[in-house]
Amino acid sequence: MARNDFIFYDGCTQNNALERIGSQIRGFLVKRVGFILKVCQDKIEEYKRHHQTVWPEMLEALRRNGWHNYSLFMRDDGLMFGYFETPSSFQAALDGMAQEKINAKWQAFMSPYFEALGGLNPDESMSELQEVFHLD
Repeated sequence: MARNDFIFYDGCTQNNALERIGSQIRGFLVKRVGFILKVCQDKIEEYKRHHQTVWPEMLEALRRNGWHNYSLFMRDDGLMFGYFETPSSFQAALDGMAQEKINAKWQAFMSPYFEALGGLNPDESMSELQEVFHLD
């Protein structure tokens, strides 16, 4: 074994382990973002199915534009809370995605699932929430 080789108890690759460590080390260097959207109640199950198989190109674009540790949570009535961490700001992450062709396709595909978009794409209608408490 070379001097620089790593042994991981959980079987993850070196890159995955370094990515996890990096996110822990960054700590205060990331912006935690929370936002809300409302999914139409009659389309909730279909919306969930689409998010079990998000297009790989879309996942790559999100990562490339600073969307990390990204999760979506939904109530039974379709109110959805999204959370992600980004190295810059919510607006910078949105602006980066706005430059991605795959994002335009995904937003057009997802638009019919949301309430009260007012002619905007879902990502243009996200209401950012103010963080009022955090515990590491």
